[in-house]
Amino acid sequence: MPPNDVRLRQQLLRRKPVSAFLADSAHGEGEGHEGGGLRRTVGTFQLTMIGVGATIGTGIFFTLSTAVPEAGPAVILSFVIGAVTAALTALCYAELTSAVPVSGSSYSYAYATLGELAAWIVGSCLLLEYAVSGAAIAVSWGQYLNDLTQRLFGFTMPAVISAPPGDGGYVNLPGVVLVVLCCLVLMRGSKESALVNTIMVLIKLAVLTLFVVIGVTGFHSANLHPFAPMGFAGISAAASSVFFSFIGLDAVSTAGEEVKNPQKTLPRAVIGALLVVTAFYCVVAFVGVGAQKWTLFNGQDAGLSAILQRVTGETWPGAILSAGAVISIVSVTLVVIYGQTRILYSMGRDGMLPAVFRKVSPRSGVPVGNTLIVGGFIALLAAFVPLDWLANLTSMGTLVAFAVVSVGVVVLRVREPGLKRGFKVPGYPVVPALSVVFCAYLIWNLPADTFVLFACWLVLALGVYFGYSRKHSRLGRQAAETDQPEPVLAE
Repeated sequence: MPPNDVRLRQQLLRRKPVSAFLADSAHGEGEGHEGGGLRRTVGTFQLTMIGVGATIGTGIFFTLSTAVPEAGPAVILSFVIGAVTAALTALCYAELTSAVPVSGSSYSYAYATLGELAAWIVGSCLLLEYAVSGAAIAVSWGQYLNDLTQRLFGFTMPAVISAPPGDGGYVNLPGVVLVVLCCLVLMRGSKESALVNTIMVLIKLAVLTLFVVIGVTGFHSANLHPFAPMGFAGISAAASSVFFSFIGLDAVSTAGEEVKNPQKTLPRAVIGALLVVTAFYCVVAFVGVGAQKWTLFNGQDAGLSAILQRVTGETWPGAILSAGAVISIVSVTLVVIYGQTRILYSMGRDGMLPAVFRKVSPRSGVPVGNTLIVGGFIALLAAFVPLDWLANLTSMGTLVAFAVVSVGVVVLRVREPGLKRGFKVPGYPVVPALSVVFCAYLIWNLPADTFVLFACWLVLALGVYFGYSRKHSRLGRQAAETDQPEPVLAE
């Protein structure tokens, strides 16, 4: 193999040692870091609430209106498939978060196990996943905000500024306002943001409990027939589209450098968030399709609120639910933006992105410039991109990242068997293998246009890598400065 080809291969496969990640985390810096590092201020309960906050909201307050028409009442099974996939992956996340307790989520795990190019691709998937899901959630916020103002004050915003683009709207103004508000909260600091999120999560869980208690009084078994009008193909398609609502599991791992006692706290929070989310998803979906004929979900804005009004004949339960949804979706958007900024922070610290992404404010301990850039990008997506594109692209990015985490568990077990782990995947290596199989199955069932858009994103990401990141990588520059071979190579 020619020397240039050998060198390129070394660059693409160079790995960042786990010890280097831990050193960066311990010193709070990396190289050239300005303002100090991230601060460890988040405990187990708050971190669990971050996971729940990033998850519950998208899957229940919004996704049923698109998933039920695909699967019918069998959407319950779609959520079960998604939950099983998420559970398998959650166990893999729990092990990697305990072994590599740093910011960056799947990007950092891929860098430690599979090499720089794989890490860059995974990081690009995560950026797509977080940005697009944040925009999708922000768009749906306007629907519930309109429903709430209609119920309380008798007016709604014009569709031209509040409906999703392509669905009667031209610019989604509420979505932009929501993103701006979340950025302002995040720039106050991680501890303050976690507290605000915890309060909103507890409110949303109380509101969903209210829906279950009232909704079950209107439950009719006849609404469950036919149970699977679109067959298993419909169940699979709905499972793929709703899977983006499990993004919260990844959000937990983005907080690795801001968590107290991370080797124990991170796996506990991942598993705890999964249990809470799965229970609420399945129960609310079951009550929802039992209380309303599945054909009525198609195109229904603020669907859970409409169900409560139909069941009770009163407006107040729907008003409470819409208010809860407005608060709930704020918490999801807050955590999604938070997660993306921490991934960009890690990529910036590794030299894969410009220095602005790793600069931390000495006052708040927050990457302020990073947060503003992320907020601006998500606000533009929320304002102008059609909603269906956003949901499916998020599922694609999430599933790819989850599959890489599962592979990373196996690779790290082989390469560093003696590494300290606060949690180990039970049933290894069967559980990681099943996780990859489930993720691949859900990816296969995504629409063809999602693959095209995803491919375009990857081409753009590879262009950035070969044009900027490969040349500015810290590992590469360290090797060049010492005139040594690439420091760590994937075998």
